[in-house]
Amino acid sequence: MLLGKFIFRAVFFLTLSTSLFITGCDKTEDVPGVIENTIAGIILNDSNFSSLEAVMVKANLAITFDGTDPFTVFAPDNAAFAASGITPNVINSLSQAQAQTIFLYHTLISKVMAADLPAGPNATVITFNSDSVFVTKDSGGVFVNGNKLIQADIIADNGVLHKIERVLNPPAANIEETIIANGLDSLAKVIARATNDSTGYPELDSVLNSAMVTIFAPTDSSFVDLLATMSMSVIDSLPIDTLVNLLTYHIVPGRAFSSDLTDGPLTMLSGGNATINLTNGLNGGPTITGANNGGNPSNITVPNIISRNGVVHIIDRVLIP
Repeated sequence: MLLGKFIFRAVFFLTLSTSLFITGCDKTEDVPGVIENTIAGIILNDSNFSSLEAVMVKANLAITFDGTDPFTVFAPDNAAFAASGITPNVINSLSQAQAQTIFLYHTLISKVMAADLPAGPNATVITFNSDSVFVTKDSGGVFVNGNKLIQADIIADNGVLHKIERVLNPPAANIEETIIANGLDSLAKVIARATNDSTGYPELDSVLNSAMVTIFAPTDSSFVDLLATMSMSVIDSLPIDTLVNLLTYHIVPGRAFSSDLTDGPLTMLSGGNATINLTNGLNGGPTITGANNGGNPSNITVPNIISRNGVVHIIDRVLIP
């Protein structure tokens, strides 16, 4: 649910001119006459794309994507929406402008086959709404913002669709604001105390707001579990130096999507190493284990939440240096 909440909140940070693409008023007016093998037609006629259809119709974009202009759509199916925690209720609550922002972030304004996408790693590709997605092609497949294409080159009369494993969330803020938007209140409190001008290390604030970084972000419940092992109940009980050491042990310099992670040691901003395992987590997913977690891995439960200056991966255990 957190990623769904993030997308719902994140679109409020963005502004998007709608004058170029608003061509109808509701689904009843937007759908009739759609040609079966256009991008819009493929989405409307495939029950596995019903969630994407709902976003497209909410955005009043069906007629646009039934036209002759060529497009590429990174198309999440219903399973991808579910994996991203985006329910029909979340979609229904979107405004037209918010739905447009989401749909157009998945869209390129030309036809690009998978073989013609740049190899990267993390090559910048400009979307319909002049934002950026980041593409990597390697032996593991094709990845957009770290999310794998699970079916490439679905040919339409006016372009191509590539089915993708998760919904792409448009970046709306810096790392710290993204953490707050995702309801990670305990981590936000750690950051506030660790970067306090008078008692903490304010230079860390510049790292989180300006530098390109990746942060493995523990949930609130994982901080509760950590404090319980220390016979504490509040983060304020931890010394500032401990918080700074803990925080910097969850940060990696640079933008690292899940597709960039490899099995083995990962050097954190603090200088210490954590350990990545790509397959030993929930449902065979990736984990990260701190040096002093007693061999107990932390699952990366929500990967690849992109921000303007990096990436957030939500994890279910605090990493111990």
